[in-house]
Order: sequence, then structure tokens, then C-alpha cells
Amino acid sequence: MANANSKTAIYAAIGANTAIAISKFIAAGFTGSSAMLSEGIHSVVDTGNGLLLLHGIRQSKKSADEKHPFGHGKELYFWSLIVAILIFSIGGGMSFYEGIIHIKNPKPLTDPTWNYVVLAMAAVFESIALYLALKQFNATRSNQDFWKAIRASKDPSNFAVIFEDTAALLGLIVAALGVFLGHQFNNPYIDGAASLIIGLILSAIAIFLAYESKGLLIGEGADPAVLESLVVLINEEPTILNAKHPLTMHFGPNEVFLALDVNFLPELTAVEVEQAVEKLERKIKQAHPDIKRIFIEARAISTDRSTSQNNQV
Repeated sequence: MANANSKTAIYAAIGANTAIAISKFIAAGFTGSSAMLSEGIHSVVDTGNGLLLLHGIRQSKKSADEKHPFGHGKELYFWSLIVAILIFSIGGGMSFYEGIIHIKNPKPLTDPTWNYVVLAMAAVFESIALYLALKQFNATRSNQDFWKAIRASKDPSNFAVIFEDTAALLGLIVAALGVFLGHQFNNPYIDGAASLIIGLILSAIAIFLAYESKGLLIGEGADPAVLESLVVLINEEPTILNAKHPLTMHFGPNEVFLALDVNFLPELTAVEVEQAVEKLERKIKQAHPDIKRIFIEARAISTDRSTSQNNQV
């Protein structure tokens, strides 16, 4: 599950985006800037997305029940997909709309001072929010390459905030350039073009987040390093004759289901197989606390008897 630090990053992003959205709309009202209006919409969407991620985290912590025997961990994955859809449809869509409207019906820009002040403030707040999100993410990725860690991450509450804040900073740069160049060349079309570019940035981020969320929602397995460790643990157990490759699935950022098909030595009794299974479960949970549920299809087969045991924890 997302820990307190990832929540802190989300709270920071929500607070920053709320304040920034208000200031951007005020600046857009005074200056008539399309890019600034698009940026205001972007900040509103980011604020709502942060609230949805918090909702997803809270829902994912609900206990298992009769209808959801494996818990509600995938709630977070569902809401991260909704976040991606909102970024694409509202953030990107409205930015495209505003850009096209202002290109078709250009309006002369007024004094850009308000825009520069708001953009500078927004850049500071967004940088702080991005720093907190990166700090949390870097604490969990160890020495793994950044992009590989992003792709391997099972916690969208981390990488979604990172990409939202990155998109926000890129949008601020584009908006600033649109305002500056529009006034420099006395060309209001540039401001509308900047709004279109912001829409492209948001759409690209949304598509990436949707792709990552889809993989988590339909069921991603544990990291290859975890699987390799499980194979080693199984092979180290002297009572095991052979075993099929471990099958895993993430039901949440820190909640993994494990299924094993194991053949024990033929001379073992049913009681000895049960003891061996319990020992193996303890070793696995000690090495990988994120593995919350274990299902073991255990067999001990000899010429005169067959024992089959299923164990679910």
C-alpha cells in the first residue's frame, strides 16, 4: 500500500495545484491569455486527480469481504486509470479546445505582467511538489535505473504524481514562452499554439499513465528479482523434489498473491508434507513481506500412496 510519504507528496500536489489554479484563472481573466487559461484548467484537473488518488488509496485498504475475498487493493489501480482518462479528456481536450478557439478568433493580449508573476509562483510550487514525489520514489527504487523503476513500479500513487508534476512544469514553460513570444511579436496566434502544445503534453502523459494502469489492473506479476528469489528458496528446501515456476499477481502495490505447484520427496508422509509446506510459507513471508497470500499445491507421490495438499494463507 502507499505509505505516509507518498500521501504527503499527494497532499503537497493538491495544495499547490489548488492555489496555482486560482491564481492562473485570475491572471487569465486580466490578460486574456489562452495558454494561461489552459494552464488553469490543467491545475484544476491535477487537483481533482490528487483527490481521486487519495480516494483510491483509502478504498484499497478496505478489508477483504465475501464479495472481494482477495481484498480491495486494485481499487488504487482503477482510480489511477480514471485519473489518466481525466487528464486526457478534460486537461488535454480543454487545452486543445481553447487553443483552437483562440486561433480562430484571436484576441489582443493585454499587459502580461500578471502572467509572469503567476507562472513564476506556479513553477516554485510545482517544483516543490515534484521534489517531494521524486524523493519518495527514489527511496523505493534503490539502485535501479529511473525509467526501469517507473515501468516496474506497482504503486501509481507514486509515478502518477511524478508525471503530473512534470507535465505541469513543462506546461508552465510552454505557457511562458507563448505569452512572451505572443507579446514580443505582437502575434496572438502564438498564444493559441502554446495552448495546443500544452494539450499534446497532457495527452501524452495521460496515454502513458493509462497504459501503466491497464497493466496493473488486469494483473501484473511480481518483479523478476522476486521470482528469482522464490525459485532459490524453493530449490534450497531439501524436502522438495521439484516445482513448477511460481505464479504471482499484484492485488495492490504491497500485496502479492503467490501460487506454487510443488512435488515433495516420495518418502514423505502427509504430516511431513504439511510441516514442509508450513516451513516454506514462513521462509517466503520472511523474505518477501509483500506476499500476503500463498496457495501451495503440494504432492508427495510414491509407488504405494498419493498425497495432495492445498494450503492457502
